[in-house]
Amino acid sequence: MTFDQIHEALLWCTLINFAILLFWFALLVFARGWIRRIHGKWFRLSDERFDALHYGLMGAYELGIFLFCLVPYVALHIVR
Repeated sequence: MTFDQIHEALLWCTLINFAILLFWFALLVFARGWIRRIHGKWFRLSDERFDALHYGLMGAYELGIFLFCLVPYVALHIVR
């Protein structure tokens, strides 16, 4: 792969991952009850625990996007 291909791939990875994160957030905002019922069939979680798990996992996912997609993209942009 060339430098430009890697640079563009990292940009697309960042955008796609942020779209997934926004979709996840939108589902929690607009379809929280539905998601809660589905998870309630599999796991016994209180409302507070359910919210804390999703909030923590969304934060970890966002951190992963920053560390593995956005920071390398910016670093390559600076080096270019």
